[in-house]
Amino acid sequence: MPSRRQFLSAALVGLTCKAERTITGTFVHEAQLEGHKIRDRAAFPPPKRTEKIPIVIVGGGIAGLSAAWRLDKRAFHDFVVLEMEPEPGGNARSGQNEISAYPWAAHYLPVPNQEAVYVRELLEEFGVLENGKFNERYLCFSPQERLFIHGRWQEGIEPDLGSTSSDRDQFKRFYAMMQEFRASGQFTIPMELGAKPSPLDTLSTEAWLQQHKFDSPYLRWYVDYSCRDDYGSPAADTSAWAGIHYFASRAHDEKGPLTWPDGNGWLLKKLLAKLSRYVRTNSMVHSVRHDGRKLRVQAGDTEYVAEKVIWAAPTFIAHYVVENTPSVQFVYSPWLTANLTLDHLPREDSAELAWDNVIYESPTLGYVDATHMSLATYQEKSVWTFYWSLATGSPTDNRRKLLDHDWQYWKEAILTDLERAHPDIRQCVSHIDIMRLGHAMARPTVGSIFSDARLHAAKPSGDLIFANSDLSGFSIFEEAQYRGVKAADYVLGR
Repeated sequence: MPSRRQFLSAALVGLTCKAERTITGTFVHEAQLEGHKIRDRAAFPPPKRTEKIPIVIVGGGIAGLSAAWRLDKRAFHDFVVLEMEPEPGGNARSGQNEISAYPWAAHYLPVPNQEAVYVRELLEEFGVLENGKFNERYLCFSPQERLFIHGRWQEGIEPDLGSTSSDRDQFKRFYAMMQEFRASGQFTIPMELGAKPSPLDTLSTEAWLQQHKFDSPYLRWYVDYSCRDDYGSPAADTSAWAGIHYFASRAHDEKGPLTWPDGNGWLLKKLLAKLSRYVRTNSMVHSVRHDGRKLRVQAGDTEYVAEKVIWAAPTFIAHYVVENTPSVQFVYSPWLTANLTLDHLPREDSAELAWDNVIYESPTLGYVDATHMSLATYQEKSVWTFYWSLATGSPTDNRRKLLDHDWQYWKEAILTDLERAHPDIRQCVSHIDIMRLGHAMARPTVGSIFSDARLHAAKPSGDLIFANSDLSGFSIFEEAQYRGVKAADYVLGR
C-alpha cells in the first residue's frame, strides 16, 4: 500500500481530466484577494466619515461574535463588530442548495465538559441543553463514523480490520495513559483553566509515541489523523502536549457530538439572530492607531474613534494593521474544503453511509454527509463536505500551492482521492464548490503552547485586547468563544 506521502504526490502532481459527466463549480469565499492588500500594505483612500463608539470588535468569527454576545448579555450595547467579508462567521459559515444545508468548515461541536460553562450557557439559550440534558435531536445519529481500509468499510474510525492483538494492546495502553493525563486536571477545555508549562511541549507527538514504544501502524495513523483533523498538522509537527490534549481533554460519559446539517452554521445563525444589529460586513479594518487616549480604527470609508478595541481577527494580521505592533510568530495551517452535490449516492457493498467517512492512509480527512441528520427515511441525493488540511510539508509552500492551482486541478484531486473508496463517484457528482483557507487555524507546533509569544499575546492589557482562538495555540469553537468572552469581560472591567 502506498504511503501517505506517495499518495499526496500522486494526488497533486500530473493530474489530468478523466472522461466524466460535466461537473460544474467554482471557488467560493475568496477573501484572500482582499486580505492580501493588507499584507502588501496597499494604499487605502482616506475615510469619508467619522463615528465615535466606545468599543470596536475587529473580526466577525466566533471569537468576535462571542465578545459581542457577552457585551450584549451584560446590557452594554454601544459597540460594533467589523467583518471584512460579505457574511460573518469565519470557520462556522455554511451554505444551502436545493438538497440540504451544509457546513463550510466546522461541522460539529463536541458535547462540552462541565468546565466549559460559557458553551453550556450558550447551548441552554438555544434549547440544545435543557435541565442538564442534551436534546437528542441535535446529537449525531448513528452510524457516526466509518473507515475505508483494506478495500472495505468498517464502522468507527479507529482501525480494526486487519489489526493484531499487539495493535489492540497498544490502543489499550494508549487510552490508559490518556486517562491518567485526563485525571491530572491539566488538559481542559478551555485550555487556560488547567494548562501548566510542561516538557511535553518540547517534543512532537510522533516523538512522544516513539518514546513510549507505540509502534503500531494503526495507532500511529490514528493519532496522526487526529492531529491533522483538529490542528491541520501531522503528528511529527504537533506539540506532544497538544496531541495529548486532543485525547485527554474531554470526558467520555456523554453521547455526541452535537451536529446539524449546516454544522456550526446552525449555532452561527442563532448568534446572528441576537447580534446582527451590531455587525457591519464588507468592513475590512486596515488601520488602527492611537490618538491620545483614543484609538482610531479605519475600515472602508469610515473611521471609528473608540476607547477600546477587541482584536478577534487572527493575531498575525495585527502586525500589518495596528500601529507599533510586533509580529507574533504563530504558524497557521492552510485548508481546502469542498461541498459536492450528488445526484445519487455511490454504490455500496459494505457498511452503511455514516456521518463522518474517512479513508485510511489518505492525505485528506474524508467527508461528512450533510443529509445524515435529516429525518427523511430515504435520501437519494446528498451533499458531502470534503476536508483537506494541507498538513505535510511547509505551510508556506502548501499555502502557495493551494492558491496557485485552479479549480479544475483541485476538483480532480478531490475526485481522485474519493475514487479509492467510491470508484463510481464521477458518475454521482454534478457540482463541486471549493473554499480555500490560507490561514485556517493556528498550528500547535513544538514549543508553541507555552512559548513567551503566546503567553504574552494571551494576557489582556491596555486598550487593545487580543481575542482570537489562536491565543490558545489551536483553534476550536470552545477556545474561540472563551477568548471572546474573556476579552469582553476585561473591557467591561476597565
